[in-house]
Amino acid sequence: MKARMNYRNANPQAYQAMLQLEKFVQESGLDKKLIELIKIRASQINGCAFCLDMHTKDARKLGETEQRIYLLNAWRESAVYTEAERSVLALTEAVTVITNGGVSDEVYAKVREHFDEDQCVALIMAINTINCWNRIAITTGMTAPAIL
Repeated sequence: MKARMNYRNANPQAYQAMLQLEKFVQESGLDKKLIELIKIRASQINGCAFCLDMHTKDARKLGETEQRIYLLNAWRESAVYTEAERSVLALTEAVTVITNGGVSDEVYAKVREHFDEDQCVALIMAINTINCWNRIAITTGMTAPAIL
């Protein structure tokens, strides 16, 4: 796929708005590795190769293990994630695929077992921000770097 446009140059104000959302997420106090797990899982669901490439690399730089990155697509069948992480991954899936019934009371209650209201808002913003980045990347034709 060929890039359709450089959205950063086409509308710098829109790009700056997205950067402000990203800044909020990064400064929210959420664990950086957890934020990367959110970004990877949402990008897997959305099929965003550009973001998958970026965020798997970012997760590795933060010390995330290869095993946990590889198993993320099947997190329910894996014992390598904490209960808090599992609750966030379930929330990530529910928000990302919101048309599949929204976020159930059960999913929300599990998240609240591990995170307070302020942290829940930060999680919701992190999930929504990566979904927005995915949609921008896919719509504008951004692709993962080719290995030469």
